[in-house]
Amino acid sequence: MNRGLNYIDLFAGAGGLSEGFVRAGFNPIAHVEMDNAACYSLKTRAAYHFLKEKGDIEPYIKYLKEDITRAELYSLIPIEHLNSVINKPIGLQYNNNIFNSIDTLSENKEIDLIVGGPPCQAYSLVGRARSEHGMREDPRNHLFLEYAKYLTKYKPKMFVFENVLGLKSANGGNYFKTMIKLFGNLGYDVADYVLEADKFGVLQKRKRVILLGHKKELNLTIPDFEPTNSGEFKVQDIFDDLPELLADDGVDKYCHYSAESNEYLSYSQIRNGVKILTQHISRPHTDQDKEIYKIAVDLWFDKNERLDYKNLPERLKSHQNQTSFFDRFKVVAPNLKSSHTVVAHIAKDGHYYIHPDRLQNRSISVREAARLQSFPDDFYFEGVKEGKNRTAAFKQIGNAVPPQMAYIIANKINEILNNG
Repeated sequence: MNRGLNYIDLFAGAGGLSEGFVRAGFNPIAHVEMDNAACYSLKTRAAYHFLKEKGDIEPYIKYLKEDITRAELYSLIPIEHLNSVINKPIGLQYNNNIFNSIDTLSENKEIDLIVGGPPCQAYSLVGRARSEHGMREDPRNHLFLEYAKYLTKYKPKMFVFENVLGLKSANGGNYFKTMIKLFGNLGYDVADYVLEADKFGVLQKRKRVILLGHKKELNLTIPDFEPTNSGEFKVQDIFDDLPELLADDGVDKYCHYSAESNEYLSYSQIRNGVKILTQHISRPHTDQDKEIYKIAVDLWFDKNERLDYKNLPERLKSHQNQTSFFDRFKVVAPNLKSSHTVVAHIAKDGHYYIHPDRLQNRSISVREAARLQSFPDDFYFEGVKEGKNRTAAFKQIGNAVPPQMAYIIANKINEILNNG
């Protein structure tokens, strides 16, 4: 698929950042990711994009309907598209192998852009708070040095480095200052931004540091990001057309909508004309959790207040830590313009993401979490083993860059390079 400017995606995760760039017309040469489940998601998405470009997504629909297996789906896709997913950790031990794979895939085509961001746990405020040494000894602090090796090797016109807000303050801000200086020494001017996802069409509060680097010799003009006019959308918009579920309910792969699309779902391309709804599945909950969920939902709708764990009846308090995290049970409020941030912890439990319908009485489904992140409904999150992989899907979603925000970034880069 010779779509346009060529890019490679480092620390790719399930491909949220890449999804936005593909939508904007960029051509992915390679995705590098160490997590096995995420790599299967990337391969399945590569299969989808190939079939869509070909004008025949019926094999993909057959896969979602479980009429064919994952292996059978992959057998229909040219091997270079599947090989574009490189399942290796970025670092000294594997970099040369990764370079060789990318060189083979690129077929001497120029790499115009590198995108990606190292794992954020070492920079995050929460991660530092929970670590004995404030994450200072975590080797992931220095993965930007590995990113720099790919800039040295491929010398792209531009790069996008994405990470959490805590990057700017980690180690007293020294990691951030060091990487800006390093990228400068490699010949790049760097503009840094703090982008808020809810200003760019995502129904979720999510702040991210974005570094846009460009070769100094190109003398490019880097304009600011202007918030998009995304209308008067509310979080309720992501729930409107989904079938009702109880706890531990739903269909992993292909299922049907309960209503037509709405303005937000069309605007964000969550529903993009292809009537494919996947992974609207919910996790199981104990009777105690479900009782707490009802209290939290009633409190929100009756008083517009969040549940404070300290105020629960004693019989419902089971957490040993009762001196912090008092908001550990939180409703995804449908009447707000954006939800609170979806994080990878959603893979462990759903207490922080309670569905607002008291009758459904559960935490949000995989698909609802994906919609808060702006993933299209036809995006399927794989596990290592084929079949229901709720935990792996939640983890990938929580770690992802929202595709809608990535699309805005990609369009900005198109604008910069076309005007340059």
